Amino acid sequence: MAGIRLYLLEMAASLSERLIYRIRPLLPASLRPPEMPVVPVVRLTGVIGFSTPLSPGMTMASVARVLERAFAVRDAKAVALIINSPGGSAVQSHLIHRRIRLLAEEAKLPVLVFVEDVAASGGYMIACAGDEIFADPSSIVGSIGVIGASFGFDKLIEKIGVERRVYTAGTRKSMLDPFRPEDPEDVERVKTIQRAIHAKFIELVKGRRGARLAAPDDSLFTGEYWEAERAKAFGLIDDIGETRTVLRQRFGDKVLMPLISAERTLFGRRLPGFGQAAEVGPGLAADVVSAIEARALWSRYGL
Repeated sequence: MAGIRLYLLEMAASLSERLIYRIRPLLPASLRPPEMPVVPVVRLTGVIGFSTPLSPGMTMASVARVLERAFAVRDAKAVALIINSPGGSAVQSHLIHRRIRLLAEEAKLPVLVFVEDVAASGGYMIACAGDEIFADPSSIVGSIGVIGASFGFDKLIEKIGVERRVYTAGTRKSMLDPFRPEDPEDVERVKTIQRAIHAKFIELVKGRRGARLAAPDDSLFTGEYWEAERAKAFGLIDDIGETRTVLRQRFGDKVLMPLISAERTLFGRRLPGFGQAAEVGPGLAADVVSAIEARALWSRYGL
């Protein structure tokens, strides 16, 4: 509830800020308010890679246009990203991270990241796109690791008398079939892939945080996560602070912080890529499963 309340307050404040920002160039010079520094704000919220009507999250397709608009804001002094994500797809996390860095380099703008409830796993990977990372004292940060999970139903179907029939071309096509006994060779293949992805994640964190990291690898990269104060001591974040306070300290009390959100059509609907209405049919069942999986990811961090 605290996150929702903060979001509504920020939305209300950003409406007046955006109005001032938009009408200023239209006014005669004698009537224009003094020019104020501008720092556009983008919210990146949700499970990464899980984006359904019942459980909206983050994908490259859903955030690309918002990010482009933020970095294109006229006379911006920086771009602020508010992140609240328990992680998700490693690929989507990396794509979003790279897009932020490319846009920042093209626009020559610093990126300030603010963590709300959690920036863990892929959420922390995106946070590392920031030149500086801030968090609330109770924020959860870290979980620099790779995870995969499944279920084994082979004993259940044997008990109830169900025969599993699978036909493949390719000896490993049915690898880790949940209705067959687990094969140690299959498990090792998956772990090999996970280790490779983990190594790339570690390389990214070291490349972005550099000398600020203040703990050994066997403490930082085990998949563990921490509250903000300890994350700061480890060098995973730079300081404790929230968006409005930090930006005012950095750019002055008159700084404008327009919230950049998804574009809408003339009739108020979000443009494609930002979520669609739920449909009743076969897709709804998949959406329910995705929503459950997303809820499980949040619950890992007590949220």
